[in-house]
Amino acid sequence: MAVYTDVGEAELSAFLARYDLGALLSYKGIAEGVENSNFLVRTEAGTFILTLYEKRVNRDDLPFFIGLMEHLAAEGLSCPLPVPPREGSVLGELAGRPGALFTFLEGMWTRRPNAEQCREVGGALAGMHKATQGFALRRPNALSVESWRPLFEGCGPRADDVEPGLSDEILSELGALEAAWPSDLPTGVLHADLFPDNVFFLQGRLSGLIDFYFACNDILAYDLAICLCAWCFEQDGAFNVTKGRAMIEGYRAVHPLSPAELDALPILARGAAMRFLLTRLYDWIHIPDTSFVTKKDPREYLRKSRFHRQVQSVADYGVSLESASA
Repeated sequence: MAVYTDVGEAELSAFLARYDLGALLSYKGIAEGVENSNFLVRTEAGTFILTLYEKRVNRDDLPFFIGLMEHLAAEGLSCPLPVPPREGSVLGELAGRPGALFTFLEGMWTRRPNAEQCREVGGALAGMHKATQGFALRRPNALSVESWRPLFEGCGPRADDVEPGLSDEILSELGALEAAWPSDLPTGVLHADLFPDNVFFLQGRLSGLIDFYFACNDILAYDLAICLCAWCFEQDGAFNVTKGRAMIEGYRAVHPLSPAELDALPILARGAAMRFLLTRLYDWIHIPDTSFVTKKDPREYLRKSRFHRQVQSVADYGVSLESASA
């Protein structure tokens, strides 16, 4: 469920009066996502997405997110574009929340991605990394390695309620990640949340990327590691090497990876699994069962973490060692 703030027809019509979009025809909440309230809005001028930014989003970060989408659209990447009002900022106020209106992207997300879709996602991610090289604004990654131990400590002693022994397992892995986390790899702007529900396909081809509200500056290859976690595991928890190979090849075809970046992918993937394990664990413990938020099972990323800990090299992701050293 992703509509946390109710919006009335009269107040939405008053908000839309800032734009040259004609009368409001219809609107409805979009029941996907976890951070913000989203609505599909139809006016006489067309279809749009209204986003209301909820309390977990720092208002000071909004210029970065909106500026990034404007920059990417100008660079030719298909993503939602903020709709400017007749005058003033693209950010307005609605129902006590900051809000903005965005163009509507055609397409649907896939629930069972295939290898060719993984290849396209790898290429699109690489294209985003190239397109943002000239983006001037910066936003530190608030969910990188230095944040994971405090996040775990915020879960208190209840991790073992999710699975016996989980606290000790996380503490051990945190120590290993903190000791081995790379500090000399290329950095840039990451999407940092490119899960299947944030990628649209239309007639079998990738049509756009959405939801840039975790975007930040960090290690570029870490973004690829997040995608390996999000796209390349099957429903039974097994890693699909064919999808992993396609994802990495798709990325490398657009934006080359150095041998050091490829060598670091296993530790970066372990970090990606830990990041989502911990945020899911925190929500699992702290969000009441009576909440409208659909809590995601942290054990999915515990299983992925265990897989990545067994990886010996990028060959386990489908990359030939000869190719990795080239």
